[in-house]
Amino acid sequence: MTPRHPQLPAIGLMLLAVLMFALMDAGLKLLSSHYPSLQVSALRGLSSLPIVAIWVFATVTPGSLLRVHWPLHLLRGALGIAMMVGFVYGLRTLPLSTVYAITFVAPLLVTAMAGPLLKEKVGPGRWVAIIVGLVGVLVVLRPTGAGMLTAGGLAILGAAVCYAAGAITVRMLAQRDSTQSMVFWFMVLLSLGAWLLALPGWKPLLAGDIWIIIGVGVAGSLAQVALTEAFRRGEASLIAPLEYSALLWGVILDVALWGVLPDSITWVGAAIIVASGLYLLRREKVHVEAERP
Repeated sequence: MTPRHPQLPAIGLMLLAVLMFALMDAGLKLLSSHYPSLQVSALRGLSSLPIVAIWVFATVTPGSLLRVHWPLHLLRGALGIAMMVGFVYGLRTLPLSTVYAITFVAPLLVTAMAGPLLKEKVGPGRWVAIIVGLVGVLVVLRPTGAGMLTAGGLAILGAAVCYAAGAITVRMLAQRDSTQSMVFWFMVLLSLGAWLLALPGWKPLLAGDIWIIIGVGVAGSLAQVALTEAFRRGEASLIAPLEYSALLWGVILDVALWGVLPDSITWVGAAIIVASGLYLLRREKVHVEAERP
């Protein structure tokens, strides 16, 4: 029998991934005030790698990890390093909610790439919702582009581009490699690559930051597994817009940790973004209902 809601597991996994990434990002922002961006990127990977390794070796044989599509894994690893460095650099100067507003460009890029690269159908209704969501992002950033045309904003924008390209590689790798191999090699390449690049400017770790690093590792591990599995199970053009839920967590964490509250214009932009995302999900539900025998 065909499941009544075949996309629901992917949707739930993506929402969980967004929450875990928000908690991880809060930890990275705390660390970014003490350490260089490359070092924080390396710590993000190294803190998650042991947890990921335990999960991987408990579920698959080591030999299976070597029979993978290496070019795409290496490309994804390079994109991951560039994404993390740009993201951490932007976190140092921008509130989480602003960072997320800029990174909302990424789901739009994933949807745009999903058509020509993955041959997924992106109908007119989805494109309308995506365009409306982009308008919401522009409202958050202000019509003048303030907040984006800064070093931190441009770094976040570059990280969003790398994230979108990485999400497409996940979808392509899912056709031939296991979830375990994708998560494992991403963490290995991110950890070793960022660590080697960070070595010349490495700073000693402060004792009070150890628990933050551990928290980043746990949250990042759970998020990475959930994200990879979400893109494996669902269409990239449907799953990607769920990134918009990050804005809610960004606002909560900004208020709780840094006492920053978005202004009225940001709330208006957020409302437009959320509305477009809900409309996109509704369009998918109607589409699935129409195709059911």
